Amino acid sequence: MSNLTKSIPAEERKLLRKAFWRSFTLYAAVSPAKQGASGFCYSMIPFINRFYSGSEEKKKEALSRSMSYFNTTITCSTFIMGLVASMEKKNSEQPDFDAGSINAVKSSLMGPLAGIGDSIFWGVLRVIAAGIAVGMGAAGNVLAPIVFLLLFNIPSLLVKYYGTFLGYKLGSEYIQKVYASGLMNILTKGASTVGLIMVGGMTASMVTFRSVFELTMDGESVLSLQPMLDQIFVGMVPLGLTLLCYYLLKKKNVSITTLILGVIALSILLSLLGIA
Repeated sequence: MSNLTKSIPAEERKLLRKAFWRSFTLYAAVSPAKQGASGFCYSMIPFINRFYSGSEEKKKEALSRSMSYFNTTITCSTFIMGLVASMEKKNSEQPDFDAGSINAVKSSLMGPLAGIGDSIFWGVLRVIAAGIAVGMGAAGNVLAPIVFLLLFNIPSLLVKYYGTFLGYKLGSEYIQKVYASGLMNILTKGASTVGLIMVGGMTASMVTFRSVFELTMDGESVLSLQPMLDQIFVGMVPLGLTLLCYYLLKKKNVSITTLILGVIALSILLSLLGIA
């Protein structure tokens, strides 16, 4: 790993270390619309200030890109930060660089890395560390909590630290090869498609609606709304609500706060009316 860090210029290594320390604030300020975007942007500021020092307009554009939705396992987040930093560097150096590919690649990596990170660090490493610590605690060893924290955090921090450098190093080499082969447009389209699939999956799992409305006659149910909706299209209401919110957000410039309050008000109204 020392060869990995030494292969990067000293000034850029300093920026990567700053990004690593700043990444601990990733989910310090979370919002439903952005998740860890503010923490991601904060981590990217050293790179943006360095690479776009000669253009305030490009600096604003880079900051705006960094404030797009971001959500993945914390341990794996620095790999994406390093990769995005390398792309921002190329964007600052090459006038014909497709800046849209930066967020496309970032979005396409969030889902896969979240799956890998959650499985390894939360599903495996945490359970193993807890099992060892619980055994020590049951035997009366007062060091059990400390052992748990060390067993879980040391591997996590090492992966997180070197992941910053690995993402930056691989990103630089990868981008050069992609541009040389003329595959950037294909990459951008593919990454955007993966990102849309991820958003679609999140919509299906996180936006829910179940109607409890039933029409009865002589004490017997003659019509149940939810089964009827499911026969037409499973998840029709969540999908329609999501598309409506997207339309209001993008086309009518309705604020996120207004949309959230509107959905809350609609939920309360439907509950009071006995519909959902």
